[in-house]
Amino acid sequence: MDRNYLVTRMNGKIYSFLMHAQEALEIHCDPEHARYGLDSIYIGKIKNIAKNIGAAFVEISPDMVCHLALDDMKRPVYTKKGASDLPQAGDELLVQIVREGMKTKHPSVTTKLTLHGKYMLLTTGTDRDSVSSKLSGEERARLLSVAKEYRRNRAPREPGTYSWLFRTNAGGAPEELLIRDMELLSDRYAELMSHARYRTCFSCICEAPQPYLRRLANLYDTEAEQILTDDRELYREMSAYLDAHQPEDVGKLALYQDSLLPMKKLYSLETQLSQALGERVWLKSGGYLVIQPTEALTVIDVNTGKFEGGKKREAAFLKINREAAAEIARQLRLRNLSGIIIVDFINMEEEESKEILLSELDGRLRRDPVRTTLVDMTKLSLVEITRQKRERPLAECAV
Repeated sequence: MDRNYLVTRMNGKIYSFLMHAQEALEIHCDPEHARYGLDSIYIGKIKNIAKNIGAAFVEISPDMVCHLALDDMKRPVYTKKGASDLPQAGDELLVQIVREGMKTKHPSVTTKLTLHGKYMLLTTGTDRDSVSSKLSGEERARLLSVAKEYRRNRAPREPGTYSWLFRTNAGGAPEELLIRDMELLSDRYAELMSHARYRTCFSCICEAPQPYLRRLANLYDTEAEQILTDDRELYREMSAYLDAHQPEDVGKLALYQDSLLPMKKLYSLETQLSQALGERVWLKSGGYLVIQPTEALTVIDVNTGKFEGGKKREAAFLKINREAAAEIARQLRLRNLSGIIIVDFINMEEEESKEILLSELDGRLRRDPVRTTLVDMTKLSLVEITRQKRERPLAECAV
């Protein structure tokens, strides 16, 4: 089996590696017990409203203030409301953490609540079901039909309460597994709404699973054939999580036990981590990337290095740029780089070469499960990329 999801402890933290053929696609680093985790739901209190920046600042505890975009406040669920219909300081409402705090920035929250299943998401505030755009039209129609039938027969409720968003790995999933996910999420939502009525401000209504557990739901069946850990406590936690939420994946989980060849050595995990934190990344052609995160954006420079392309400079530069494009797409996911990324490829003269490069890069970026967009190439031949922010980058977590 060459596609594995590995979870282990290193340097007092919990690391998870998504490995394909002994090469890491993703590396995540989490503290032993994360506070204010992504997707956790709280009863927050509006501290103040800053209309000039279109935001409210919401306390989810006396020592944690979060950013809430006012445009995002559609059909909020209030647990305590003042006289005004508009949001105001002192109002208490349900909010969910959607982005971790990064350096000097507050965590971000939303009033649009989302519960995660393996094959779908339950999202409040709308009754319009949707399907991942990566699935075919025929499969999209099938999934929407399953949702429509389930709503008609099993889940009578007020219009607009919540909707289903089918994930990419719902494609081809048997109907019974889809319905099981719907039932689990519907029950969790009903329980959450029931408890929220009687809880006090700053209560955590729904604590998200630890990140290394939550990522189990994000694994496509094609991405991980086996789930491995060399830690008995982590094994027990993952086993319990899979039993409760993904029983069809229980058979993938195994406890690695080989004192002569530890899991870290077998998969070179420490080397993989060291390379993912390094500034320079060598390419097979002899060229290399220099990756430099800054406060505002990430800059990636492509260099020819030891590459010897002969006299045909344009063809040589296109070759190394295409190789760099593939590696850049991998590094964004591996290091969890997000926000604005600027890439300085090796300059090429011909427009056809630039079009080939951009097409290659765009195709690679579309495979990223995190929303990643190739914006354009500027007049200075700098390529602009944006990648959705949710979690802190690996370099910031692994310090």
